[in-house]
Amino acid sequence: MTRTIAERLDDPEAAQAEGRRKMDWAEAHMPILAELRESFAAEQPLDGERIAMAMHVEAKTAVLVELLAIGGAEVAITGCNPLSTQDDVSAALHAVDGVTSYAAHGVDTEEYYDAIEAVVDVDPTITVDDGADMVTHIHDEHPELIPQLKGGCEETTTGVHRLRSMADDGALDYPMFAVNDTPMKTLFDNVHGTGESAMANIAMTTNLAVAGKTVVVAGYGYCGRGVAKKASGMNADVVVTEVDPRRALEAHMEGHEVLPMNEAAAEGDIFVTTTGNRDVITREDFEQMADGVVLANAGHFDVEINLAELDDLAETRREVRDGVEEYALPDGRRVNVLAEGRLVNLAGPLSMGHPVEVMDQSFGVQAVCVRELAANPDAYDAGVHEVPDRLDREVAEVKLDAEDIDIDTLSDEQREYMDSWDHGT
Repeated sequence: MTRTIAERLDDPEAAQAEGRRKMDWAEAHMPILAELRESFAAEQPLDGERIAMAMHVEAKTAVLVELLAIGGAEVAITGCNPLSTQDDVSAALHAVDGVTSYAAHGVDTEEYYDAIEAVVDVDPTITVDDGADMVTHIHDEHPELIPQLKGGCEETTTGVHRLRSMADDGALDYPMFAVNDTPMKTLFDNVHGTGESAMANIAMTTNLAVAGKTVVVAGYGYCGRGVAKKASGMNADVVVTEVDPRRALEAHMEGHEVLPMNEAAAEGDIFVTTTGNRDVITREDFEQMADGVVLANAGHFDVEINLAELDDLAETRREVRDGVEEYALPDGRRVNVLAEGRLVNLAGPLSMGHPVEVMDQSFGVQAVCVRELAANPDAYDAGVHEVPDRLDREVAEVKLDAEDIDIDTLSDEQREYMDSWDHGT
């Protein structure tokens, strides 16, 4: 039987206290979830719901999970990455009424999927996922649960890609909100969250300067743009690699050099992959790299840097610093890989994930989407759905209020003008 986090730890009470301390700090800086907590506590919109979650279990996620429990739900959670769980936070979550946590740091592949199986035992009515492993597991192993599922929410780009592929194949059998794609997530979490946390964790893990170096960013979607923006702000030269001609042109017009990866490999000092695809950096690229380069991945899965090919090229491997593995090549060059090629902003030894204020927005969207599924279970057919604009705007308005920012409103005349097609010159 899969063990809960409390059953794994030698001193769960001490871990719980430290995890609670981290949660309290995050909660104090999450005004969106604070306002939702008041309404969820009063209205109990999730009463009777059973929520299965696979997420990065750290302090900010824990504030969301506690909010769902306060709203009346029974919640079971595990990690969505073997290295991103913080055991003390998982222990603190497990102590929350209505929450069971199976998330543990450093589990192997078998334990990872066993924990997902244990979470499914909550007999869910709603799922919340980061990477779509929970959704695919339910479809593959527990299709009998699908008729009772009101829907789910997907947090990240990779997960939405997987869900859209499932839908295209006719294999997605319950409704999913693409939380990743809504403006209050994409414009802030993907750009500023990924950019800031990836570059900050590269700098902290290596203790090396970014200024004056060449940073190669693979992919110029929202995450790649964020990494490029933050690297430029740290006074690095930025090279972008892309497969989409429009994104490549956008990177060029925003002042970055654009090259194929094999050419960029010879120029870069730091490489950051953000594509969500596999084999972005391969043997041919390693062969072009200078001595001492740093490789980091900011995509969801550890497939962007082909570590099997790098290991095949290397004569030796050793951990030269916590979270930094050095691959020594036969000609004396050294290639340094951070966080085992996993999410550098969550899987490294110092990683804290995205800034608290950014995740307040993303998790605010998650919370109102769960509330929407509970309230309107028959409104959405099987498939991938955009987050209703009214929900995204609700979260934005709460954030503006918290920041004491006022904005203009349309007059009746302006609204009529915008809604009419027959106004001319």
